[in-house]
Amino acid sequence: MNKKRKINFKCPDFSCKLSQVSIFIIIAIIIVAITAGFFLLREKISIKKIPSNFEPVYNSFLSCLEDYTETGISVLESQGGYIYLPEFEPGSYYMPFSSYLIFLGNPIPYWYYVSGNNIKKEQVPKKEDMENQLGEFIQSKINNCNFDMYYNEGFEIERESPEAEVIILDNKVNLYLDMPLIIKKGNETFFIKEHKIVVNSNLGKLYESARKIYEQEQKELFLESFTLDILRNYAPVDGVALSCSPKIWEANRIFSDLEEAIEANTLALRKGSGNYFSINLPIDEKVRFITSKNWPRGFEVEPSEGSLLVSRPVGNQPGLGILGFCYVPYHFVYNIKYPVLIQVYSENEEEIFQFPVAVIIQGNQPRESLNASAVGLEEPELCKYKNVPITLRIYNSNFSPVDANISYKCLGEICEIGATSSGILEENFPQCVNGYIITKADGFKDSKIQLSTLNQGTMDIILDRAYDMEVNLKLDGKEYNEEALITLISDKTETIFYPSQKNIKLSEGEYEIQVYIYKNSSLKLQESSVQECIDVSREGTGGLFGLTEKKCFDVKIPSQIISNILVGGGKGDYYILEEELKSSKILELDVESLPIPKTIEQLQNNYELFETKTLNINLI
Repeated sequence: MNKKRKINFKCPDFSCKLSQVSIFIIIAIIIVAITAGFFLLREKISIKKIPSNFEPVYNSFLSCLEDYTETGISVLESQGGYIYLPEFEPGSYYMPFSSYLIFLGNPIPYWYYVSGNNIKKEQVPKKEDMENQLGEFIQSKINNCNFDMYYNEGFEIERESPEAEVIILDNKVNLYLDMPLIIKKGNETFFIKEHKIVVNSNLGKLYESARKIYEQEQKELFLESFTLDILRNYAPVDGVALSCSPKIWEANRIFSDLEEAIEANTLALRKGSGNYFSINLPIDEKVRFITSKNWPRGFEVEPSEGSLLVSRPVGNQPGLGILGFCYVPYHFVYNIKYPVLIQVYSENEEEIFQFPVAVIIQGNQPRESLNASAVGLEEPELCKYKNVPITLRIYNSNFSPVDANISYKCLGEICEIGATSSGILEENFPQCVNGYIITKADGFKDSKIQLSTLNQGTMDIILDRAYDMEVNLKLDGKEYNEEALITLISDKTETIFYPSQKNIKLSEGEYEIQVYIYKNSSLKLQESSVQECIDVSREGTGGLFGLTEKKCFDVKIPSQIISNILVGGGKGDYYILEEELKSSKILELDVESLPIPKTIEQLQNNYELFETKTLNINLI
């Protein structure tokens, strides 16, 4: 048997092995060269030799592409990264923001806002979205390129369906357009399919800087922090004042002051450090923050009595012997909502990228940042489960339909339900025992009616019309035009500060009316001290069995000047009929004067006398 011999090919020396390695290196170089060539060719796509007689036509086409690209870039920058706007969402009675901010007639989608039904929302576009929208915009405009002058010269121009690809870089925007373009004249024809233009623009860099600012605001809430500082500097929030008469603020004046302060202080914000108005931002561009008191906004404060914030003194009530001093504690809770437009721009301001955000203060606190675990402004849990169909029919006293805003309150949470159409609302309500339907309509008194929503049903609600009345005050039968505090108490309390406020809205119902007349005074309370005693747990084993003992300590009361003293007034009950309101324009109140006090004891007597004084009420 012949055995086959196995032959092993071995490289006899080192040079053979080296040649094998060289083959692999050459193959790698070829692959790299082919790849690089592909991209180099792509960059040269549009560089095709154009016959001189066709060059003006093609250059006109490229110029048209460039113009539309620049237009699209401008729209992206002015509309927060959008050419085609997201679906519009209106605001509501409770949340004034829609999904757009209208700036100089231009709609700009909010990057952050709270919807009309109290849901936090973001509309921050991705760079890919901006590229796609710009590409779609250019595709839609290509057929608008005007070649009339060339048609008149005998050129024929044919265009097929375009497909655009856009790449946004820091300092330029590249457009690659795939569209067969045929230009003919006589017997000559020029064909080109792929086109490229480059537009110098800072869109990419401005967008990235805008995102950094937005992300820092969402993380740090620096706009809300500035707002809280403004609130405490320009409005009463909490504190104590030494006074024996009420502290009174007009809510509308406070809101006006806040509007002015927010507008001015927002415009003062700058990028930088070392200054109160400086914000340390990780960007190279400049930044401008803008808000306007003419933009949608909301201000709310509680507790309030009508349009007044009233804090009444402690220490002057009957039976307290004035405690030796008077003081007025106050604590007011604000909800503030307003938009800020943030503009990012380079040194020469040739390009500005802008986007709006909603700034929100709830209960004297900034809203929670989006990446926080707290729910903050999220829709209350109760409101997520609206599954009981309820039909409401809203009428006036003549049973004519009334359009109104409807909400539902249960266990301290308020859910917005919607607005009636021709006086009727058919909506799902959350299940609740002994909740309240709250109805608000212009020209009518607010209605609050208890309704359990365990089962579907129908309810008719009749609203009382509110009538404008002018208040006229008399003291001892004579016209009085100095300061007085007038309070009307029905199912809610409304207070006016006379004579700066003389108008009030009234509807049919029973009222308790109180009038306090104050005058300036220089009555001085001397410094004194009183002894206060409290029960405390006994020391040792006695405290373990709940035994207590009295401990007393001295409280030092500083001297104070009582600048306002009670010198007149009274109170009384009155049922006001709608027929009286229809035929009247003036609510006349006549009260009696009190002795001018010269001592602390006489001042205390006046407060006791006040409880016995009545007032005369006339509707004229």
